[in-house]
Amino acid sequence: MPRKILEEKPITIPEVKKLLEELGPAAGGDFFVRTLDYVTKFAKLGPEAGELVRRLVEEAGLSEWEAVQIVNCMPETIDELRPFLTGSVALYSREKMKKILDLLDQYR
Repeated sequence: MPRKILEEKPITIPEVKKLLEELGPAAGGDFFVRTLDYVTKFAKLGPEAGELVRRLVEEAGLSEWEAVQIVNCMPETIDELRPFLTGSVALYSREKMKKILDLLDQYR
């Protein structure tokens, strides 16, 4: 029987890693192992990723989805950041994008 989705929420790669580690390998077989391997390789931050998402939402005015995507990739330049803001790039001045990068730099 298919499972019912109760809630949909964007989460960072480090949050996925933490959830998978809590479940343990007995929870899902080969798919579980491959997913845990992926998130272990590509997690650019640790548990502080959730705090960074919150700060980007509150201090930079990003949507939660935008903040999660940015934290997952941790862009280093304005040119790398710009694709994450495509829906609202006109709203972000160079100074505001620099502020976003400065926030990211605090967590590198």
